[in-house]
Amino acid sequence: MDLKEIQNLIKFVAKSGASEVKLEMDDVKITIRTGKESDTKQVQQVTVPVQMPTAPVAQAPVAAPATAETPKAETAAEDEKYITIKSPIIGTFYRRPSPDKPIFAEVGQSIAEGDVLCIIEAMKLFNEIESEISGKIVKILVDDASPVEFDQPLFLVDPS
Repeated sequence: MDLKEIQNLIKFVAKSGASEVKLEMDDVKITIRTGKESDTKQVQQVTVPVQMPTAPVAQAPVAAPATAETPKAETAAEDEKYITIKSPIIGTFYRRPSPDKPIFAEVGQSIAEGDVLCIIEAMKLFNEIESEISGKIVKILVDDASPVEFDQPLFLVDPS
């Protein structure tokens, strides 16, 4: 089971309203809990093989049309033409792979599908977040080394 499949499973559980889902296979054990009080999602992974053949899985797109919440109507109308790239998991947002490395993506930079935009650390795992669209980064909505929630907007991208 790869990272994308786990992320899709988390999204599915969050949308279904289930409070807990356990999945056990030969070499993978996953528990996803959603709590009403704290509204958190937890993923526990015991062991994962280095290489395991997987069947293709239908994936929900990470990017969705932007919904801006600003007091200025002009800015809101302007932001609607952009696509929002959202966080597929909860964790800590990093703009660079390490402190001495260059930043993955800057405002004004053109990106292509599959480009790494950032890293989100979750439970000591560093997950590269790749763009699912091509375009130009208009705005970065999260500060470096900040905590992010599931489905939180990270980037605004102009697809034109």
